[in-house]
Amino acid sequence: MVTTIPIRFLQIENEGYHLLIKIKINRKVAFAIVDTGASRSVFDSNQIVKYLKNENVVEHDKLSTGLGTNSMKSSIVVLKHLVLGDLQLKNFESVLLDLTHVNETYRMLGFPEIVGVIGGDILFQYQSNIDYKNGILKLRS
Repeated sequence: MVTTIPIRFLQIENEGYHLLIKIKINRKVAFAIVDTGASRSVFDSNQIVKYLKNENVVEHDKLSTGLGTNSMKSSIVVLKHLVLGDLQLKNFESVLLDLTHVNETYRMLGFPEIVGVIGGDILFQYQSNIDYKNGILKLRS
């Protein structure tokens, strides 16, 4: 089965584009960025609380790298229900990072805040294809 998700291309001044998609976490609509260079999907430790039900957040002793920083503290959360298009992921384990700097930039540019970044773990597992011409992310389950 192939699910298709519309992509909104956000032009970041003259720097290029970010790919914004709608997702659902525990049946609540949220926005996420698709990042083919991110090794795994991460969610904002500040924004995610709006979407959690009874999930527990566990501190992580590893430091995460990327997203414009050398290292940052991270936590782990298991999201009971993560939906991308028609693809439903149950009990999805993910890393939480502080993405405040991303959301501050988005606010300045008039873009919606994001709850997370969809990275290589999901994109690889579901054999993603980005159709830039038609603005569609395809995932295969």
